[in-house]
Amino acid sequence: MRWTFLLRPGWLALILVVGTFSALAFTMLSPWQFDRHDDKAARNAAIEDSFRTPPQPLREVLPAGAAPGANTGWKQVELTGRYLPDAETVVRLRTVLGEPAFEVVVPLRLRDGTTVLVDRGYLRPAPGVQVPGYPPVPRGEVTVQGRLRFAENDPGDRSAVRGGGTTQIYAIDPRAVSSLTGVELEPGYVQLNEGQPGVLGALPLPQLSSGPHLAYALQWIAFGVMAPLGLGYFAWREGMIRRHEDPRGRRRDPADPRDPAPPLAGRYGAR
Repeated sequence: MRWTFLLRPGWLALILVVGTFSALAFTMLSPWQFDRHDDKAARNAAIEDSFRTPPQPLREVLPAGAAPGANTGWKQVELTGRYLPDAETVVRLRTVLGEPAFEVVVPLRLRDGTTVLVDRGYLRPAPGVQVPGYPPVPRGEVTVQGRLRFAENDPGDRSAVRGGGTTQIYAIDPRAVSSLTGVELEPGYVQLNEGQPGVLGALPLPQLSSGPHLAYALQWIAFGVMAPLGLGYFAWREGMIRRHEDPRGRRRDPADPRDPAPPLAGRYGAR
């Protein structure tokens, strides 16, 4: 049989690699990009909706102790309370508008006794990549408006850095701030709008673009289809080449009348 070459170790390894790649493309890589596309679309819809809805009191949007969810993330809320400047923390290694930045977060104690983490905005690093001087938060009771955001987490679980009179962390995580300051914080945080009491450089909103994830998902599907097709083509070509070889391993030319096909006994074995 001219297809028995597929049982050779090299071909078996190639079939295994191509099969594994196609399975990953269909079951992991393409769905992963589809999920990222759906997440971006949901985020864009939430941001667009936040422009159409005026800020609402926080507790009308999010009950005490609840984390922002798919229906509340990016909504504009209004909070009234007092800043706790002694628990202010700096978030390092941030990027804003394509340039390095620090962000400053501070707890805000609300009238109902709960405390919410507030992102004051960003600062550009001073020479030597140091935290520059910046104005303190206002004293006394303030009313601020901002957008609800999901809490972040640091995948590397890195420890806080202390220096220059500041405590610096790597993600806006209320749990990390609570462990450093002893202030019990609600899940999630609020990103201040421009012009609010205590805001520094107001953080820009993400661009309302779904990105290339849908195209990437379709590409992975195409690659998953093309890989076995390519393998099939090369296997067929190898089979055709072997079909035109004589028993001694010499390749014959079917177009050359002086190069006849091997006798049946040679091709199929002696009867």
